[in-house]
Amino acid sequence: MSNTKKWGMVIDLNKCVGCHSCSVACKTENEVPPAVFRSWVKISEKGNFPEAKSSALPVLCNNCENAVCVRVCPVTASYQRPDGIVMIDPHKCVGCKYCMAACPYQVRHINPVRRYAQKCFFCYHRIDNGLKPACVDTCPSGARTFGDLNDPASEISVMLVNNSTSVLKPEAGTKPNVYYIGLDKDIANPLKGVDLEHFRHHDIELLDGVFE
Repeated sequence: MSNTKKWGMVIDLNKCVGCHSCSVACKTENEVPPAVFRSWVKISEKGNFPEAKSSALPVLCNNCENAVCVRVCPVTASYQRPDGIVMIDPHKCVGCKYCMAACPYQVRHINPVRRYAQKCFFCYHRIDNGLKPACVDTCPSGARTFGDLNDPASEISVMLVNNSTSVLKPEAGTKPNVYYIGLDKDIANPLKGVDLEHFRHHDIELLDGVFE
């Protein structure tokens, strides 16, 4: 077993009820401005009546092992801790949005008040003090498991051994540290289940032919 911790999360979609408690807990814990989110739950519908069903997909920064956002940052504001958590130094960030453009998961935003990039950091300030991320503690259905991936005896490592898991966009080669149980590949597609009414007419013309 490695002496260095490597933090990761498993989200069991069979348990997730789409209540958005994780999103609310994240905003409260990290004082995220109203206009942006570090974590959210995508609700999608699949199938035809009367067999249609609704599915929830919690989305957050994957704190990837091969973090492209770190590589593209021109001022080294994005960096990775030894335990794998990808961080942003607010004193270095110039808000250029290179990291946002490079992220395959679209999980970064510019703080509208402070004008620098932000995202989910697995609530590092909590785990450094022996606590779990706020979203994990808050989840009423126990859908989220957080722990040390380098410890084979940890709850998360045991879950990964005993369950079939998937990651978002494996083809991106970023090696995400957020795993999903019961992930539907159609729901995982970010262009699936999007309400076209939320787009302006110009945006719909640009996306013509993308949606099935």
